[in-house]
Amino acid sequence: MRRIRRLVHLVLFCPLSKGLQSRLPGIKVKYLLVVWLGIFVGSWVAYMHYSSYSELCRGHVCRMIICDQYKKGIISGSTCKDLCEERSLLFQHCLSSSPTQQVYSGLWREREVIIKCGIEEALKADSHPDSVPRRDVVLFDKPTRGTSMDEFKEMLLNFLKSNLGDQPSLAALVSRIIAMADVNRDGKVSLAEAKSIWALLQLNEFLLMLSLHEKEHTSKLLGHCGDLYVTEKIPHTSLYGVDVPPFLQSLLPSVIHQIIHQWFAPAWPRRAKIAIGLLEFVEEIFHGTYGNFYICEASFKNMGYNDKYDFKMVNLRKVATEMTIRGFLKGRHCEQNVDCTYGKDCTATCDKLMKQCKSDVVQPNLAKVCGLLQDYLLYGAPLELKEELQKQLRTCMTLSGLASQMEVHHSLVLNNLKTLLWKKISNTKYS
Repeated sequence: MRRIRRLVHLVLFCPLSKGLQSRLPGIKVKYLLVVWLGIFVGSWVAYMHYSSYSELCRGHVCRMIICDQYKKGIISGSTCKDLCEERSLLFQHCLSSSPTQQVYSGLWREREVIIKCGIEEALKADSHPDSVPRRDVVLFDKPTRGTSMDEFKEMLLNFLKSNLGDQPSLAALVSRIIAMADVNRDGKVSLAEAKSIWALLQLNEFLLMLSLHEKEHTSKLLGHCGDLYVTEKIPHTSLYGVDVPPFLQSLLPSVIHQIIHQWFAPAWPRRAKIAIGLLEFVEEIFHGTYGNFYICEASFKNMGYNDKYDFKMVNLRKVATEMTIRGFLKGRHCEQNVDCTYGKDCTATCDKLMKQCKSDVVQPNLAKVCGLLQDYLLYGAPLELKEELQKQLRTCMTLSGLASQMEVHHSLVLNNLKTLLWKKISNTKYS
């Protein structure tokens, strides 16, 4: 036994020693070195994965905060009872990319769901994750006690105007928000119900889900409790069906990424159907019911599809309203165009004489999306279609300028692309 322990010690810590070479003459030192390096790298990856997981994944903190406020009567919601009393809303796998924005896959009423909540104030308030901070003071401070229903409706309308613009359809959206807030369906909105829906509206993704609820290309909202909300689960959260794990992305060259994507991507006709859905989404958010919306990180990672290969926008946090972007750009100092960038790629022009950002985004949604579709659709495309498809995508990618001044041109390019794809897959099993 002692000899075995000594041998293991030599393999791990002394791969280059002459003693080891004399004991194991048939094994070359370079192979032992590879084994030693493999064990070291594996241990380091496991340690980093555990460290990042414990930092990113704090679902227990999220549940504790929400349920503490629910029991105090500060908040309300359609999922509170299931989350805090019956424990039938279950957190399962952590999907968080930021410690302040908790995202989990879960199970609710025998249905797979996505659970989202923010714990930013919790992390700021106390360094001890097991203590319950006073988020009720910070987040759930509006409306105040004594606010009438008419005053609350006015609050909602003004808030929506500042975020979506003065749209004629806002009154209908206010009515829908009031109906959603009235959890117990008694025709009244309690203070806890009002505080909960107000806190949710401060979340960009929730506001966009409400604004785009009539569309087929966003996740359906299933319920909420305070500022925690539950949505349907989208089966495929990448356009390619699978994505390279985060810890490998920086290690693998882009060529390997491309090969993996092509390997696991759906068949071309199914990709064409998904692409048509993406183009329809772009059409919907351009001069939609509640104004203009901009995709500020056009990436295949933020877009997915369901089991019927219908396009779904996975991450609405990467979409912004026109009012939000204009507010960001207004009076902003700049030296060059990159200083006028909201998100990752919603860029406006810098007026170098005034050293201030202009208010209009240079590259429209359609041009960004066509940049994604070039790689997505040209690979494996039918030969008789490929040349025309490539030509139309190139035309689409060159679109720029003010979208409002080029509306007719944009619509023409978009409809030509949809028609080209649809003709190829219509009257087949893929349609």
